[in-house]
Order: sequence, then C-alpha cells, then structure tokens
Amino acid sequence: MVESVYQKAVIVQVEFPKRRERSSSLKAFDEFRELVLSSGAEISDEDFSKQVKPTSGLFITKGKAERIKDSLEQTESELVIFNHDLTPSQERNLENIFEARVLDRTGLILDIFAVRASSHIGKLQVELAQLSHLSTRLVRGWSHLERQKGGIGLRGPGETQLETDRRLINQRIKNIKNKLSKSHKQREINRYSRKKSNKTLVALVGYTNAGKTTLFNLLTESQLYVANKLFATLDSVTRKNSVSGLEDVLFSDTVGFISDLPTELIESFKATLDELKSADILVHVVDISDPDFIYKTEQVLLILKELGISNIPCIRVNNKSDKVDIDEISEGTSNNNNEVWVSALKNTGMENLVNSIQFNRKKFMIKEWIELQPNQGKIRSKLYSLGRVLEETTSERGLIQLQLEIDKNELNSLISNKGIDLKNNKIKEAI
Repeated sequence: MVESVYQKAVIVQVEFPKRRERSSSLKAFDEFRELVLSSGAEISDEDFSKQVKPTSGLFITKGKAERIKDSLEQTESELVIFNHDLTPSQERNLENIFEARVLDRTGLILDIFAVRASSHIGKLQVELAQLSHLSTRLVRGWSHLERQKGGIGLRGPGETQLETDRRLINQRIKNIKNKLSKSHKQREINRYSRKKSNKTLVALVGYTNAGKTTLFNLLTESQLYVANKLFATLDSVTRKNSVSGLEDVLFSDTVGFISDLPTELIESFKATLDELKSADILVHVVDISDPDFIYKTEQVLLILKELGISNIPCIRVNNKSDKVDIDEISEGTSNNNNEVWVSALKNTGMENLVNSIQFNRKKFMIKEWIELQPNQGKIRSKLYSLGRVLEETTSERGLIQLQLEIDKNELNSLISNKGIDLKNNKIKEAI
C-alpha cells in the first residue's frame, strides 16, 4: 500500500460542555493529534474551542469558520480535519467556505486503515468501509451538475451521473461482501479444525497502541510489525504459542480498539471480529503507563459488550509496568488471578501470565478416569506431554487407567477413538 502524501492540515476540535463525558477534552485532543500524525499529515495549526451546541449547516459557528479560513491562507494548508463526525452537507458547506478539503474523524480513521491494511481480506474490509462512507457523500463531487429545475429540457446530466456512481458503488459493495462472505466461511472451517485439534485460542484485545503486538511476538516468537503509533496492526494473525507451559495454546493478535469507533468499521470488520467470538480466553492488554488508562479500559469493555463477547473469560494484562510505580496505581486495578503485571518489551511478568491462562483453562476442565489399551502408548505419552494426567494405575485386565484433568470437549474427542473408554461407562452417557 502506498503511503499517504504529506499534506499540511489544520485540525479542529470543539468542546460542548453539556455533552462532556468522563474523558477530558484535552486527552481526546491528544489522541486526535496522534491520529492525524499517523495518517501522514503535517499539523500546521490547531483550533480548540468551546461551543454551546453544533450548528446544522456548518457544525461550527460562522465566526470559527472564518477564523479557520484565515489560518488556512496563512499556513498555506490544503486540508481541515475535524475530530467529530460531520454530515455530508456540513462537509460540503465547509469546503465551499474554506476552498480546501474537509475530513471528519471517520474519514481520517478510514484513511489510516487504507494505508495500513496489508492482507487481501484487510484491504477488502477497508474498501467496504470506505465505500459505505463515500456513498452518502457522492453529491459533493457532482454539485456543479445538480439539477436546479424540473421539467423536460431543463434536466442536466448531474442526476444521471449520480445514479451511475451510486449504482457502481453499490455493485462494488455487493461484490466485496460476497468475497468477504467466502472468506468468512473459510475462517469457520479453520475454526472448526482448530476446535477439533483441541487447541485453546487466546485472543489479545485492547486499546490501540497498548502493546498487543509486542506481547504477541514475545508469546509466539513472531516478527510482526511493531510501532509506537495508533493502528499499527490491522490484520488478525493467529500463531502457535512458543512459551513453556502452554504447548497446546494458540494466540491471536487483533485490531486495536478506539473510542467512537466508526460504525462502518465495526460492520466491515465483522469477519475479523468474529474471530474473537471463537476465542476461549481473552487477554485484555492495558497500557498501564497511560494517564488515561482507566477511560480506555472502560471503552474496550464497552466495545466487547457491544460485540456480545463480554461473557468470555478475560485476563487483564497491565502492560508497560516497567514505566510506572505499581504501588502508586490502585484505581481501576485489582489483585486476582485474572490480572497480571507485565512488560512485553522487557520480557518481565510472563510467568504470571502463563499461570493466569492455565488457571482460566482449568475452570472448564473436569477430572475423569479413562482406560487405554496397552498398545496405545502414543496417546498416553501425548496426554502426559499436555499435562493432563493426574494419576496412573493398571487394571486387572492389563488396561492402562489414567485420571485426567481435561476439557469436556477434549475428553469427548478422546473417547471417540477406538480402544479408549471411560472407566465408568455410566458417566460417559451423561457427558
């Protein structure tokens, strides 16, 4: 993907006191600034102001619009980026005043995603989101052709051109959805194969730039791209674990979340987010060194709830703990088996994370005795290597009897093999 061309941009955020939320506007503005820089734009001026409520025509007041126009001329900028969602008419009206391109928050995030997407599926998902966003803004590009009057002989070509564009976009959207549907079916097959192999899937989730990919690389000995910027990761990747003690675990690195995530992205990335729904355990990575970590943690939990996966067991990993004094941080944290402190960069605290994952896996395990034939030594050896065997005896008939601590589905798969049976067949019928 070709990187964005650097452009001078004036960035704008308006605070509405009546709409103020828990996060401070200054923190939101800092994050917005990072988003703009991540897109490749050069910030030439910043306009941070307060307003009672948005105006219907311009979103901002006419006085603010004139002030921003003067700033554009003085700094020779060609782009204005708002940290708000604008309606198509507001974008069009502002562009007429500024004589420069206007981009809202959703458009900015879509632009970053377009640059960062690397896989074929990721690019299709971004294109679908962009087309969905663009379809409501087509009129902007053809405003000079719009029909001014009705009647035969008075209709211009604008109506036909707009209808053609809409039809082409809708057709492309339909084609992309069909391709993503095929990909989704393939992912379902992959998930089925994974379940059949009795592998535990642990998905890393969290706010963007929390350190998920750094932790993923450490757990799987991968070399995925890592950068100190928002949305460095856009494609979900699943790899085998390489840490001792978690031999039958798979880890999945996912796209980072952000507050006010555009609805187009949530819908377009549905296939990717479905990967989270098949996870056995979620690892919520938190940048504990971020002063605003409490708010960002709440945002992630809110998105997980919206996706309908808040019921999946979740381990909170307070990452970058080497940058903070743990004793001074108490609000928003707790001490239990579902919370660990690590530094993925310094490779510290990993033993606690492994223990926490094992603890959560054991919640779904049952203890049961099985019987093996004497010639099934390979299966016995595998159960020992996975740490499933608690005790072993030999029956009077010479059968190998093993007491296992094992997942229910894994046990069902095991006893489906010929020659393997539960020691108590009555229990088998109840499983």
